[in-house]
Amino acid sequence: MALQENRRILIKVAQMYYEEGATQSEIAEKIGVSRSLISKYLTTARELGIVEITIHDEHDPQYRRLERKIERLYGLREVVCIDSVGLESSKKQLGEAAAHYLLRMIKDGQIIGISSGTTLHEMAKALNSPQPFPSVTIVPLVGGVGNERVDIHANYLVAKMGDSLQANYKLLHVPVMVDSKEAKDVLIRQPSIRKILELAEESSIAVVGIGGSPEHSTMVKSYLGSNHQEITQDGGIVGDICYNFINKFGKSVPNSWNERVIAIELEALKKIPLVIGVASGLEKVNAIKAALEGNLIHVLVTDEATGQALVG
Repeated sequence: MALQENRRILIKVAQMYYEEGATQSEIAEKIGVSRSLISKYLTTARELGIVEITIHDEHDPQYRRLERKIERLYGLREVVCIDSVGLESSKKQLGEAAAHYLLRMIKDGQIIGISSGTTLHEMAKALNSPQPFPSVTIVPLVGGVGNERVDIHANYLVAKMGDSLQANYKLLHVPVMVDSKEAKDVLIRQPSIRKILELAEESSIAVVGIGGSPEHSTMVKSYLGSNHQEITQDGGIVGDICYNFINKFGKSVPNSWNERVIAIELEALKKIPLVIGVASGLEKVNAIKAALEGNLIHVLVTDEATGQALVG
């Protein structure tokens, strides 16, 4: 085919496909060639610059660039970045963004593991699907019995999400923290408790919050009371994930807290195929970096200010 004729047919096929909305099969029939050849023509038209595809984004393109920058820098599967607003509003918007992302990823037959916290509480409130998921099972990744803010406990969130999705759910009837390592060992050996913890480890998707340094942590003061100095004064701790305190490398810190907390182990968390981390706030930047450094999450839902700090 002569060069000019070749270009003419490429333009004709491209106009029919992109401007007139004809299918590749319809074009093939009109032109008198195979559908596979039409596909090659369209590819060639793009390669030669005859066709240029522009994506018009209604949202601030700066966020898309920031998301891609974080994804490349930390090797993440995806980053979802929202506007930076006030603390409580950010949590609400983060929760809504996490709910939308989770709904996009859920498939029938999966096990979904959930940790706890105020942001995940907002996610559970925002979760709403007209499609039922009767073969999905939602499980806690952490203990969920106690008197402090029952509405942010894993058991409460799991039950609320199960009702919203019309899915199955399981409860973990143990506290977040027990008095000793020996007490923890006894509890997690109980068949009913062991069964839930093992189910959590089989999750296809986990959604977790990321806590900041201990001095900002209400859970430390709630569970340790006046004895919290050991944790808050440990300079090696940068934050927590699933109630496990971690260092800047995303490794579990050896201390009395981590010995007594009832939650999924970090090595087990890393084996879950998709872990979605939901967190924002400049006081959490080091903790988020640690979670990324330790390959503890695959997807990050955060806000613009936190995202800028992560790449700054």
